[in-house]
Amino acid sequence: MNSQDWASAAACKAQAPDELFVKGAAQNRAKQLCQGCPVRTECLAEALDNRIEWGVWGGLTERERRALLRRRPNVTSWRALLEAAREEHVRVGGQAATA
Repeated sequence: MNSQDWASAAACKAQAPDELFVKGAAQNRAKQLCQGCPVRTECLAEALDNRIEWGVWGGLTERERRALLRRRPNVTSWRALLEAAREEHVRVGGQAATA
């Protein structure tokens, strides 16, 4: 998927932005929208690569993203890292299913 059009496939595209940019317990409800989203990886990479500070992106709150960025300060492209991890997960999962 083109890095520019991932948002059109997002599970939350029909939601009001106010539902994703919330605080406290409401963040858990917002994160539920991300479960099973076909572009969750792209969404999270967008937020991490661009240091987006507000809202739930890719199933993570701003606090969770800040912690991840602190743990991995040397990552230059979250998109590349997350896509490689997803491909590895699919590859390994595919082998396990056929074994």
